[in-house]
Amino acid sequence: MFYIAPSILAADISRLGEEVAKVENAGVSYLHIDIMDGNFVPNISFGPSVVSTLRPLSKLLFDVHLMITSPWKHIDTFINAGADSITVHYEAFNGDEEMLLDVLRSIRERKCGVGLAISPKTSYECILPYLSLVDMVLVMTVEPGFGGQSLIPATIDKVAPLRRAALSAGLNLRIEVDGGINEDTIWRASAAGADVFVAGSAIFRTQRPKAVVSTLKTKVKEHPFIG
Repeated sequence: MFYIAPSILAADISRLGEEVAKVENAGVSYLHIDIMDGNFVPNISFGPSVVSTLRPLSKLLFDVHLMITSPWKHIDTFINAGADSITVHYEAFNGDEEMLLDVLRSIRERKCGVGLAISPKTSYECILPYLSLVDMVLVMTVEPGFGGQSLIPATIDKVAPLRRAALSAGLNLRIEVDGGINEDTIWRASAAGADVFVAGSAIFRTQRPKAVVSTLKTKVKEHPFIG
């Protein structure tokens, strides 16, 4: 099973409810919601009020990606707002392993999906000890903070070893890729072992979202992970 996850960072914010309905009707089951605080990354995006406002309007799984400083202060707020899954960044913990473990466990205790993200300059080896504690790892394929960037090819090299590590450990782990995913790049991530694909501009900024989503799904099916 794989999932296409449109990122609302690329949506028309003046029509956000309509935009979410548009991609839901296009045949996706995830909605990727980037939360940026202007500190951890040099941009400011959405807050919990956007999540709570959209929640009654959509049945999509809300995939909330916290690109913020001190994410542990905001976990409950976003879960209460309607997040189905929360992803925190490994880099936000500055090497504090105990804090990271506590946060991952606290998300799990709230019956929410648990995700752990790494930025392009972070080695995949850093998160290997945490794979059994999460439902999903997010490999950023661009520098976090802004939409519309081109995929950094070297980041895809992290996906296959993560997939192999998960398989070796018998883990049902989702691997998400975020940044520069479109009709021309999605196949590389799929072949490497990714199964959740965040696409912003490719879906929200087209007049044919259903056709684009269909094409993205076809590319994934044509390029499965083969080990």
